[in-house]
Amino acid sequence: MVSGKINFLRSELLPLLRLIPYDRQPLWGRMTLHQMIEHFSYSVRVASGKLLFKEVLTPENSLSKFREFMLSDQPFRENTPNPLLPDLPAPVKNPSLNIALDELDKEFIFFFQYFKDHQNATTRNPIFGDLNFEQNVHLLHKHARHHLKQFGAVPEVKP
Repeated sequence: MVSGKINFLRSELLPLLRLIPYDRQPLWGRMTLHQMIEHFSYSVRVASGKLLFKEVLTPENSLSKFREFMLSDQPFRENTPNPLLPDLPAPVKNPSLNIALDELDKEFIFFFQYFKDHQNATTRNPIFGDLNFEQNVHLLHKHARHHLKQFGAVPEVKP
């Protein structure tokens, strides 16, 4: 099951994102497509350990429920709040959508190489705690599907 998610993240996600028109309005939320792609790059940096967190914000007594949800096929709800993000999306930092997509591609390359070189590593997610490679893949896949659905690009995506 994880191999299909790995393949999706490595080979299918970026082509799907490139098909979304730049000016497509989200079905919910305030992020533009460009902001969402930069937001997703941030998530990949968290998963690869490039961004380090000391604390896990989820209370210890709730962490197992959060992880159970994370590993399930149940999607994130629309407008799921992230306590690390402000109410208004951050301004874009890349000068173009194509550069933002290239950055996302590089972040995925780094993520997969990191875990290839550090097979027993875990990285700290500030919501879900310390995650290994497979857990990070599940979370990134779930997160990607959430944002593809947000921009109406989900039909081709399988769980």
